[in-house]
Amino acid sequence: MGLLTIGTFAKASRLSPKALRLYDELGLLTPARVDPVTGYRLYAPEQLEQARLVAWLRRLGMPLARIQHVCTLEAGPAAREVRAFWAQVEAATAARRDLASFLIGHLSWKDPAMSPTAKPLGIRYAALSDTGLVRESNQDTAYAGSRLLAVADGFGSGGAPASAAAVDALKRLETDSIPAGDLLSLLEDAIEQAKQAVNGVAGPASSPGEAGTTLTAMLWTGSQLALVHIGDSRVYLLRAGELFQITHDHTMVQSMVDEGRLSPEEAVSHPQRSLLIRAMGQGADGTPDMRLHDAQREDRYLLCSDGLSTVVPTEEIHRVLSEISEPEQAVRELIALANGSGGPDNVSCVVADVMELQQ
Repeated sequence: MGLLTIGTFAKASRLSPKALRLYDELGLLTPARVDPVTGYRLYAPEQLEQARLVAWLRRLGMPLARIQHVCTLEAGPAAREVRAFWAQVEAATAARRDLASFLIGHLSWKDPAMSPTAKPLGIRYAALSDTGLVRESNQDTAYAGSRLLAVADGFGSGGAPASAAAVDALKRLETDSIPAGDLLSLLEDAIEQAKQAVNGVAGPASSPGEAGTTLTAMLWTGSQLALVHIGDSRVYLLRAGELFQITHDHTMVQSMVDEGRLSPEEAVSHPQRSLLIRAMGQGADGTPDMRLHDAQREDRYLLCSDGLSTVVPTEEIHRVLSEISEPEQAVRELIALANGSGGPDNVSCVVADVMELQQ
């Protein structure tokens, strides 16, 4: 078979002639020959496989620069690159889905016709933070109040004041009234103030990582819990006997798991498992995950720093939350388990139970 005209090649590859001209200009799909008189582009039949690959990758939404890289790879590495790209797409979609869910809940709460009519709910809670058995000082901050639950895990030389500043900036949510429909704006303002407070601790001339913190907090609205999450502290929900992790770790290792480059088992012992990709501090990406959770009677929430989650198996966390009814006793037992596993890091826990209020 001889060379194909751009029209024939476009039809066979399912790429438009306009796209083929663009890919030629970018060096992504160069014609086998260009007629020196007419300027017509001619393509070899063996180029169809690459052209179809480009078409499929464009349908996935892959940027042209990344497609160009994939096309230089052998089949195995190319497949891994596509897998990694799609994992990133799914992660971004999940983040948008979370925001959409938050907005749906936010707007539903704002709509009087959709206001809950069930019996009023409240929370009982306890918070505890411990230095652990290895670290010289405690850079964690744990807080629990009638509206606000928070855990922050500081890092760097100014980690302790950074975590305290982040939580302190949110404490005004304990006393401020929350007008219906203003929850989203209120949380965004509070997070911005927390970021400024952490940056104030670090100082404008500080280097990245000198003083920063994670921040995971929940705001009780009376029937819902609004979650704000940055970093690798976690929130677990115990509901109907089942334990769910409802936050996603913002770590380099977790992103590698998401992309299929590491297995969850490999991630547990990876030397960079604590390397954050989101945090509060100078030069850090402080973009928060935000969600709105409808509370149910007898729900139990656990907020904890990674000093607990990295050393205490999930099964043990589940057991403690299921068997120990009092929040104060539960947080003490969880911290005892972390220290019983060597206590390599500061450890902080907040436990909150959703209860039906007595009228």
